[in-house]
Amino acid sequence: MAGAAFCFSDEQFREACAELQKPALTGADWQLLVEASGITIYRLLDQPSGLYEYKVFGVLEGCSPALLADVYMDLDYRKQWDQYVKELYEKESDEQMVAYWEVKYPFPLSNRDYVYTRQRRDLDMDGRKIYVVLAQSISAPQFPEKSGVIRVKQYKQSLAIESDGKKGSRVFMYYFDNPGGQIPSWLINWAAKNGVPNFLKDMVKACQNYHKKT
Repeated sequence: MAGAAFCFSDEQFREACAELQKPALTGADWQLLVEASGITIYRLLDQPSGLYEYKVFGVLEGCSPALLADVYMDLDYRKQWDQYVKELYEKESDEQMVAYWEVKYPFPLSNRDYVYTRQRRDLDMDGRKIYVVLAQSISAPQFPEKSGVIRVKQYKQSLAIESDGKKGSRVFMYYFDNPGGQIPSWLINWAAKNGVPNFLKDMVKACQNYHKKT
């Protein structure tokens, strides 16, 4: 809602943490989509939109939770390692920080852009250090829609990270977005099955190079 700062609830952070300990896949028709390279992805049909929600579980080796959270939050650095970023920045709007993100889509599809707010909390859950980042699309008149770019108005993402007990990280990610327009089903399936694992692999590489950027 424009004119008022959006606030994530404590319960939303707790729910993301709980998924790391016990994935919440019962009571709904979550389907296993892909399991490869230590990453498991489930999907659930969102009846109103006809699109899918996704949950991702996995272990990212060689990247500590604190470093992973820092890299994920660093939007300027993401422009260096994420090849699909056309534009990405954050600025203050209505007393909160709001991010603008334009994503490159393959020709002949139009690019998509997002206006969203996000929040990170570093939590202690019964002695377990868990880093949680929540993000959700909002309406902000300071970010008008662009000609030729389709605005994604439904976007939610959660990320929870903790140590895998070694030098890596256990991660949980939830995401849903409604990209609008007419996108071929093959592209949606490809993005779900390949895009997310590839993004996580790229993020691990980005972690390894993070100290070199300063």
